[in-house]
Amino acid sequence: MMLSDLSDEKLAELAVEGDADAFAQIVRRWDRRIFALCYGMLGREEDARDCTQEAFVAAYRNLSNFRGDARVSSWLHRIAINQCLSLKRRQRVRPEDLVDDSDPAFANAFKADGRTAPSILTERSERIRVIRQAVGALPVELRQVVVMKEFEEMTFQEISETLDMPLSTVKSRLYNALRQLKMRLEDTPVEVS
Repeated sequence: MMLSDLSDEKLAELAVEGDADAFAQIVRRWDRRIFALCYGMLGREEDARDCTQEAFVAAYRNLSNFRGDARVSSWLHRIAINQCLSLKRRQRVRPEDLVDDSDPAFANAFKADGRTAPSILTERSERIRVIRQAVGALPVELRQVVVMKEFEEMTFQEISETLDMPLSTVKSRLYNALRQLKMRLEDTPVEVS
């Protein structure tokens, strides 16, 4: 059987036993999702890449602590969130500085397809900038739930396991975050429907 056919949990079990290829398969399987989570939390491609790399390094170093109580995906997401929070503490950035509009990843994410009018592209770009800024201004405990639910498309149960908090708390935080976002976005001159 090939490593790519194994479950995350079986790969983790093999990695704990010293199989580096099994851990490399976990990295290949989860690299993009962990990067997307970090990018959603941090708003800058460079920081997201650094945190993604640090998350996998931390996971590798702590393989012996993985007991299988949670799914591998939840464990990796938790490590990535902790890396993002650590970076933010080190940087002590203001929420409004979280979105770097000059970041090539941000600019390239919304390239024209050649058929869309420039005015519509400009409006769309401004709308995305405003939304990203509003999400970046949320308190970290609300932002992480929004990113995981709305951008990572995780279920409430997955978020609950990842953050090690009751399901009701996850739902409450998402509700509060969306309410705050709605209030912030109502005050903007850009229509964000």
